[in-house]
Amino acid sequence: MKNPGNVKELIYIHLHPINQYVISYGIEFQEFLRSLPATPPHLLLLKHKFEGSDFNMHTRFDYIEAEELPRLLKEDVGEYGDFCWVDFEDSDGLNEMEGPEIAELLYLAHSKEHLRRPFYSKLNNRYAYLSHDDEWFNKTYYRNMQDFYGMLGKLIALKLGLFRSERSFFALKKGSAFPPIPPDMIARLSSGMKEGIVISLSKAEQSRLKVEVPMWIVGDHTSMDDVFDDYVTSFRTPPNARLIFDKKTHEWSIFS
Repeated sequence: MKNPGNVKELIYIHLHPINQYVISYGIEFQEFLRSLPATPPHLLLLKHKFEGSDFNMHTRFDYIEAEELPRLLKEDVGEYGDFCWVDFEDSDGLNEMEGPEIAELLYLAHSKEHLRRPFYSKLNNRYAYLSHDDEWFNKTYYRNMQDFYGMLGKLIALKLGLFRSERSFFALKKGSAFPPIPPDMIARLSSGMKEGIVISLSKAEQSRLKVEVPMWIVGDHTSMDDVFDDYVTSFRTPPNARLIFDKKTHEWSIFS
């Protein structure tokens, strides 16, 4: 069964670099958007229940502009059921989309599978975000996989910051925050991510000098229940790798 309390402290990542997508659990839309290198200028909403969107007559899809994103960020998109979108650069390109391309987007949102990788020169989109019960099942396509590594490095730091505010043992100096983990360091974990890894914030350990965030390889899963089952077994064994934050230098390293 779905266990929201645990999802917050676990991140599951299964990387598919050839087709440029990532299956994840434990990453909310709000966290994802705030961890990107830049805010997308527009979102083309393929499946949603947001009431503040505009309608594009040509594609017959709803869309929102960047100034509406704060309203969307306040929504509990996990309650939408399916929540799917691609970003796009401007309305001129959107209005040039051809029938087969629109059909591909319909299929993408309906099946959470691509007919071809969902990157369109007319949209100049960097992402295709497909979720069901957002953060419970997310499949996200990246035009540039460096965006994924950067997003994940920033997101882990943000989540640790939330834990710091809730748990005194994560306290750093007042006013300080965990810096993002460098993208090239996250990329070094890609071989494990191809197998499927769990990053556990709840099992992070702290000493006077450092914070260690463990991760385990748990395999290829499409059910979070199966991820939890493997995780419950795995965390009793030594982790496959650790992300280590040095409190003195404020730098990250990896031990594996």
